[in-house]
Amino acid sequence: MPSIQKRWLLKRTNKDFLEYFARELDMSPLVAQVLVNRDIKTMEQARYFLHSTIDSIGDPFRLSGMEKATSEICRAVAHSEKIFVSGDYDTDGTTAAAILTETLRGMGASVECFIPSRFKDGYGFHVQAVERARELGCSLIVTVDCGISSYAAVEAARQYGIGVIITDHHEPYVDGGGSELPRAVSIINPKVEGDNSPFPNLTGAGVALMLSAALLCRLEKGLLDMAALGTIADVAPLTGENRLIVKDGLKVLRDSRRPGLRALIKCSGINGRVPEPDMLSYMLIPKINAAGRMDDAANVVRLLLTEDLNEAQTLAEYLTRLNQERQKIEEEVFRSALAKLEAVKPQGCVIVVGDEGWHEGVIGIVASKLVDRFNLPSIVFSIKGGIARGSARSVPDIDICKAISSCTQHIIQFGGHKQAAGVKLKATNIPLFEQAVSDFVEGARDADSSPTLTIDVDCFIKDVNMKLMSDLSRLAPYGCGNPDPIFGSRGLLAIKPRIVGKNHLKLKLGHNGFVIDAIGYDMGGLIDDIENSECVDAAFTPIINEWNGSRCVQLNIKALRVSE
Repeated sequence: MPSIQKRWLLKRTNKDFLEYFARELDMSPLVAQVLVNRDIKTMEQARYFLHSTIDSIGDPFRLSGMEKATSEICRAVAHSEKIFVSGDYDTDGTTAAAILTETLRGMGASVECFIPSRFKDGYGFHVQAVERARELGCSLIVTVDCGISSYAAVEAARQYGIGVIITDHHEPYVDGGGSELPRAVSIINPKVEGDNSPFPNLTGAGVALMLSAALLCRLEKGLLDMAALGTIADVAPLTGENRLIVKDGLKVLRDSRRPGLRALIKCSGINGRVPEPDMLSYMLIPKINAAGRMDDAANVVRLLLTEDLNEAQTLAEYLTRLNQERQKIEEEVFRSALAKLEAVKPQGCVIVVGDEGWHEGVIGIVASKLVDRFNLPSIVFSIKGGIARGSARSVPDIDICKAISSCTQHIIQFGGHKQAAGVKLKATNIPLFEQAVSDFVEGARDADSSPTLTIDVDCFIKDVNMKLMSDLSRLAPYGCGNPDPIFGSRGLLAIKPRIVGKNHLKLKLGHNGFVIDAIGYDMGGLIDDIENSECVDAAFTPIINEWNGSRCVQLNIKALRVSE
C-alpha cells in the first residue's frame, strides 16, 4: 500500500498562540492549528478567510490589459461587429467560453463561439480558428483559456485585419526563449504579470469572469456556477480570489438556473446534495471533460447555455455515455503503459512512455495515474503518423512545463502549467526528448524526494465529534491549496477489521473507551498487519457519514501503521 511507504510529518504551533486564535475565532484549537497550517497567522487574515464572499473580490481593472480589452470589445459591440470567442476543450476552456459568450450576447453582441477539436485542431488557439473567424465575418477574436503561445495564429489574424484579445492563465513560455509575447490588441493573463499580479491564481474561467465583470460593471453572480467548475477542474489553488469564486459558486451550482447543469447533476447522482469540490471532481467534471477527450467539446458549451429542457437532458445523457466509454479506454491504456514499464523497468527520474494507437483523449489521466503510482513526473504519448502527442503530469517539486521548455530543440509545440503540460514532437525524437527532460529533472529535484504525508494536528479519538465537524466546515471549500485536513492519532485499538467492497478496509478505532467508525479505501491489503498488531497509528480526515437519515462522524483513513 503506497501510504505505508510515506514519511509522516506532523506540523506544530505554539500552544498559547493556538489557544488565543481559537478563543478569538470561537473554534476548536485543533481547527485553529489547521488554519495556521494554511499560512493564516493573523486575526485579519483569519477573519477574511472565514467570512469573505464574492463581493470582496478585487477590481477587475487591476488586471493588466483589462482596460484596453474592454474598450475594444465595447467598440465592436457598439458598431455591430461580429465577435469570435475561441476557447479550449477541457472544463476550464468550455466554461470560460460559455461565460464570455453569455456575457457578450447579454450586451447585444453578435457572437460565434468556437471550441477546437482535440483530434482535428489540437490544443489552444490556432490558425484554423482564425480561418474560421474570417469565414464567419468576425472582426474581433477573444481567446479564453488559451492564446498566450499562439504566435502564428495572432500573426495570421493581423494579416486578415482581425484584432485578437488574448485572455489566458497559462505560463508565458515565450517564442524562442525571448521576451516578446504575441502581438495581440490586448493580453489579460495573470501569469504575464508574475509576482505583481493582483489575481495570480485565476483559471481561464476566472479570467473570463473578471472580463465579464469589467464589461458589465458588476460581477454577474449567475455565472459563478460555471466559474467554480472551471476553477475546480483545473486544480487551481482554492485560496484568495479562487476561494471566493468556488465558495459562492457552489451555492449557485446547488440551485443552478441552467437546465444543462441541473440535468448533468441529476445524471451524476448528486441531485439534492450540497456539491463539494471532491464530489464534483469525481462525479461531474469527468463527464464534462469526456466530450473533449472523446468527441466534440462544443457540446459542453451548448449544454451550459441551452434553455431547452429536452436538449439539456439529451446532452447530459450523451456526456454520461461518453464518460463511461472513456473509463474503459483509459483503463486499457493504463494497463498497457504499466506492461511497457514492467518490461523496460525504467531507472530514471522521469517516466516517458507511449505507443501507436493509444487514445489521445485519455493519456493525461494515465499520466496522472503513473505519477500516483511511481511518484515521478510522467509523460504519456499517443503516436500517429510519425507524430507523438503527449500529456505530462508532475510531482509537487518539479515544474514540468519548465522542464519541457528546456528541450525545445526536440519538440514542435508545448504549453501548460507547472504541474501539467501538453507537448507535440516527432516520434523519432522521443529518446532525445526523454534524455533532455531527465537531465533537467535530475538537476532540479530535491535530494530527498520520497513521498511524505503531512499531518495537520495530532488528537485523541474523543475529540473527533460533531462540534469539530462544524468548526471544520467553516474552512471549506477544500481542495488544492486548502486540502482536507489530516489528523493523526496514536496507540489505537483496531476493532473488527474486515474487507468490504472493492478491497476497502472497514473497522472501528478505539482509545480509552471511545470508539469511532473508520474506512480505508483500497487498503484491504493491510488487514493482515492490522489483525496481528496490538495497536496502530492512524492518519485520517474526519467526515460526516449520512445513511438512512442518520448522521455520524467517520474517519476516512489516509494511512495506517503499526504503533511502535
